[in-house]
Amino acid sequence: MGKTRVLVVGGTGYMGKRIVRACLDQGHLTYVLQRPAQEIGLDIDKLQMLLAFKEQGARLVEGSFSDHQSLVNAVKQVEVVICTMSGVHFRSHNILMQLKLVEAIKEAENVKRFLPSEFGMDPALMGHALEPGKVTFDEKMTVRKAVEESKVPFTYVSANCFAGYFAGNLSQLGTLLPPKDKVGIYGDGNEKVIFVDEDDVATYTVKTIDDPRTLNKTLYLRPQENILTQRQLIEKWEKLLGRTLEKFHISAQDFLASMKGVDYAAQVGMGHFYHIFYDGCLANSEIGEEGEEASQLYPEVQYTNMDTYLKRYI
Repeated sequence: MGKTRVLVVGGTGYMGKRIVRACLDQGHLTYVLQRPAQEIGLDIDKLQMLLAFKEQGARLVEGSFSDHQSLVNAVKQVEVVICTMSGVHFRSHNILMQLKLVEAIKEAENVKRFLPSEFGMDPALMGHALEPGKVTFDEKMTVRKAVEESKVPFTYVSANCFAGYFAGNLSQLGTLLPPKDKVGIYGDGNEKVIFVDEDDVATYTVKTIDDPRTLNKTLYLRPQENILTQRQLIEKWEKLLGRTLEKFHISAQDFLASMKGVDYAAQVGMGHFYHIFYDGCLANSEIGEEGEEASQLYPEVQYTNMDTYLKRYI
C-alpha cells in the first residue's frame, strides 16, 4: 500500500505517542497537531516530544480547538485523522471536544477515514452502565452520532483493557505495580477479561486506516491468548514469582459499597471495573457484521501475550 497522510490529534498523550510511532513505523506520512505557543505554555515535556517526533520524520501542524479555521486547515492536509484525546477522568477528560474536530472534518471534505478517541470498552454495548461511569460511554456515543450524521467515513477501535492499567497490577485498584504478597479477587475471579499491550493497540489501529474491511466498522482487539480471567492472570504472575500469593475475595456488594464516598473520578473508574470484573462485559458478546477482530485481520502482527508482558515487573 502507498503512504497515507495521517493527522494524529493528541499525539503527546498516553495513546497518542504510540499512535504516532506506529504511523511512522508503518511508513505513513505522519502529521501531529501542535497547539499554539500560548496553549503549550511551559509544558517542556510535550514540546520536546513533539520535536522528537519531528526529528523522526513527523510533520508538526499548528492548530487549536479554540480556532475552528486552524483545525480545518490542519485537516485539509491529510487523508486520515486519528484522535487520541483523553477520556480518563483522573487525568483529563476531553471526549466532547472531538465534536469540533468532526465539524472541521466535515467542512474540509477530504478525509477518507476518521478514528475518534475510543480504545476501551465498546460504548455501544454499555448503555446499561452504572452512574457516574456511564458518562464516558454516553459521550463517546454522542461523538459517534455526530460522525455518522456528518457522513464522515470512520473506524471505531475497541481495545478493551490496557495492560499497563489492568494487567501489570493484576487489576488491583490504586496501584500500577503487581502485588508480591496478597491480591484481591473480584467475585470468583472467573469472568473473562481482555488485556492488550498499548503498543499493540497502536499497531492494530494504524493497520486499519487504509483497509476497506474496517471502513465504517468497529475493530475489536481480542487476541486469543490475552482473553483471561483475573485468576489466570494471577497464576501467570505467581509462576513468574515462584510462589503463591495470599488471596482475598471482594464481593460485588462490597465493591459497590466501597464506591461511596470516593471522588468523582474514582467512582467513574470503579464503575468500569465493576462491569469488567463482575459483569464480564468485555467477552460476553459476539462480534457482529458491523465489526472485525484485529488479530484475525492482521495475523502478521506478533502481539504481546501476558506471560511476556508481566516479565518486565520481575
